[in-house]
Amino acid sequence: MHLRAPRSASTVMTLALLAFMPTPRSAMAQTAELGPVEDHYADSNGVKIHYVSAGPADGPLVVFIHGFPDYWYTWRHQMAALQDRFHVVAMDQRGYNLSDKPEGVAAYGMANLIGDVAAVIRDNGRQSATIVGHDWGGAVAWQFAFALPQMVDKLVILNLPHPNGMGRELASNPEQRAGSDYAQKFIEGSPSDPDIFFGNPMTAQTLAGWVTDAAARPRYVEAFQRSSFEGMLNFYKANYPRLPPEGAAPPAATAAPTLHMPVLQFHGLKDTALNSDGLNNTWDWIDADYTLVTAPESGHFVQQDAAELVSSTLRWWLLARM
Repeated sequence: MHLRAPRSASTVMTLALLAFMPTPRSAMAQTAELGPVEDHYADSNGVKIHYVSAGPADGPLVVFIHGFPDYWYTWRHQMAALQDRFHVVAMDQRGYNLSDKPEGVAAYGMANLIGDVAAVIRDNGRQSATIVGHDWGGAVAWQFAFALPQMVDKLVILNLPHPNGMGRELASNPEQRAGSDYAQKFIEGSPSDPDIFFGNPMTAQTLAGWVTDAAARPRYVEAFQRSSFEGMLNFYKANYPRLPPEGAAPPAATAAPTLHMPVLQFHGLKDTALNSDGLNNTWDWIDADYTLVTAPESGHFVQQDAAELVSSTLRWWLLARM
């Protein structure tokens, strides 16, 4: 199942960030690929955001943000590839796994999601980081870079076109409009609807149906059992655009600002919900070096479908820019 959630032609936020207090470190957890990882909780304006970390504490900070339906463990391969040189951090977005699950659609507005990433960076005692995001994590990563560019050293996006490209395709590309039908159903629906999840009920088991790694799937089921299905849908209700009239151009006023940090983008070309046409012209919206890597045989979850390609390329790209 290929699932994703692009942002519209972006709404640029200006945030008054609150002070985020570091929290005590807990005992280490174990993962097969990474070895020990350490659990942490950042305070994001009263909402606890869980994240795990590995690698040298004084290494360059890399923050990973997952999408839907997923949790921090999706980044295990990339964290393993970087942990010798980088301090790697993977967060559970609010509503997921061990992070808090606030109620109400407004709690999942983009300003709050951006604030969660800032809280994690501050909890590590840093002022900036490389931000890596997939799907909804990619949406948050784009918007974080637009709103708080001073906190982004480098930006890495997986299977989520630039908001300008996504807005263009939603307005003009029938294939992209059809691929976004599921999101419109999420916006209007409820987790209790019997067919809300691609014709199926929304359960921990159905949400984990995309996971092809048999050893990882039980972890996903457990993580989703701890998650808020209402919160998952609230990402869409609060942020996903309603489809514009067919043929309508995205309003010029909502065009995203130009980015001035290096950007690396991966896209699995078998993603049926995010058309690769949305990648076109991304280079026109970035005033820095831009690297695009496509994975022809990979679907939406390119960080797992093409784990070696993504991990080795990400490592090379980051080391080349140290």
